[in-house]
Amino acid sequence: MKLWVLLAAAIGVSGLALWAAQQPQTPPPAPPSAPTERADEPARITVDVTRVQMLFTVQDKHGRFVTDLGRDDFEVFENRRPQRIQEFTAESDLPLRLAILIDTSNSIRERFRFEQDAAVEFLKSVMKSRADKAMIVSFDTKPELVTDLIDNPDRLEDGIRRLRAGGGTALYDAIYYACRDKLAMDQPRHKFRRAMVVVSDGDDNQSDFTRDQALEMAQKADVVVYAISTNISRAETDGDKVLRYLTQETGGQAFFPFKVEDLSQSFENIANQLTHQYNLLYRPEPLVTDGLWHTVQLRVRGRKDLQVRCRTGYYAMKM
Repeated sequence: MKLWVLLAAAIGVSGLALWAAQQPQTPPPAPPSAPTERADEPARITVDVTRVQMLFTVQDKHGRFVTDLGRDDFEVFENRRPQRIQEFTAESDLPLRLAILIDTSNSIRERFRFEQDAAVEFLKSVMKSRADKAMIVSFDTKPELVTDLIDNPDRLEDGIRRLRAGGGTALYDAIYYACRDKLAMDQPRHKFRRAMVVVSDGDDNQSDFTRDQALEMAQKADVVVYAISTNISRAETDGDKVLRYLTQETGGQAFFPFKVEDLSQSFENIANQLTHQYNLLYRPEPLVTDGLWHTVQLRVRGRKDLQVRCRTGYYAMKM
């Protein structure tokens, strides 16, 4: 899949705040020359889709990863039409582009130290080579870029340790800008894995963008979203439903630890998924660049006992 991304919309006021916390040695971005984008306007991203990439995991009914499957074990349907798999690899070692979004609002203050410790250990476990890069974004009343996409675990840990809790929750803005302005940048896109880990209670009360706008941007950037809920009550909240929705639609998974001490296990579960991914590519037949959402189904032939976790489709953007 050869993709070209044109970011024609400028960063708004909230977007500027996202990058305000970049490291001192990082030069500020050039002033935007295009009109400022409003939250009620769709981001103008142009993608030439010639191949579709599907990163996915397969688990049995006990939740164990199945890693011994081959190309012929899978079948792909786009808009209910069967597709031919062109490339297939097991346990993909593509370079990782990872964003960790940490809720620093008042609602998680009591659990904040546990989140920091667990996030640091997670980074150490998933960044396997200098080709992998990660970034840290905090969000309360607005998103803030704490550490840019880098391959230095020590600097990433320092960024996490410097976080302080306080304020509201602008979750959707954080997802939107991290996907649009950072994770979508490296090209060609099928040469990288893109993932996001959101640590939050899911209750947004400050964003300019909506839940569905944030999801659409993640889908356009081919980002798999994982989430760890900081709601430690056993009652499901609206925020939990939001986290479950965002992760299911992008091929990720949401985790709901009941104790703060279980945060580390949730991060470990995500690390396991990132290291047990299959990767396949296909050329859509017929090839249509209509700017619309195209549904994709991926399943294991004759194995209803296996669960495939993958994104539900993609935007075939106009050229």
